[in-house]
Amino acid sequence: MIGQVLFTVLVSAVALERVAELAVSRRNTHWSLARGGVESGRGHYPFMVVLHTGLLVGALVEVWVRRPDAVWVLAWTMLALVAAAQALRWWCIATLGRQWNTRVIIVPGAPRVTGGPYRRLSHPNYVAVAVEGLALPLVHSAWVTALVFTVLNGFLLATRIRTEDTALARPA
Repeated sequence: MIGQVLFTVLVSAVALERVAELAVSRRNTHWSLARGGVESGRGHYPFMVVLHTGLLVGALVEVWVRRPDAVWVLAWTMLALVAAAQALRWWCIATLGRQWNTRVIIVPGAPRVTGGPYRRLSHPNYVAVAVEGLALPLVHSAWVTALVFTVLNGFLLATRIRTEDTALARPA
């Protein structure tokens, strides 16, 4: 029971982090649109919101209903991965500055960011999303949620990355 409560606290903390992301994204959306930003991929955005909400809700439901035993060695390893994913995500947000968004919005004439984690990876934020989506549920052995999210997120990321790459390749 204590493990379930601690897991609920962890998922709640991640949910609050997501709310902070949405606040940053909303501010950056207004900034981008005011500068002529063009949004792409509106069609898949609602699915992304549902999937990411489903990750948090699904992990909690699985832990409280199925009541899997936490494997503490796995739990600590997965917790470290969740923390690393959060650090990478906020590094991406800091590096992109006003250009970071949960939506795909390209501001004409804005320089392409190639510093920070973007120096080595084209889409480091999606690495953070994939790692978190697998690791967060596995902190408390919620393997069903981890598996379902990972598979669905794979399909979503294929669409999302294609959308983002196409938008970035358009002439400014």
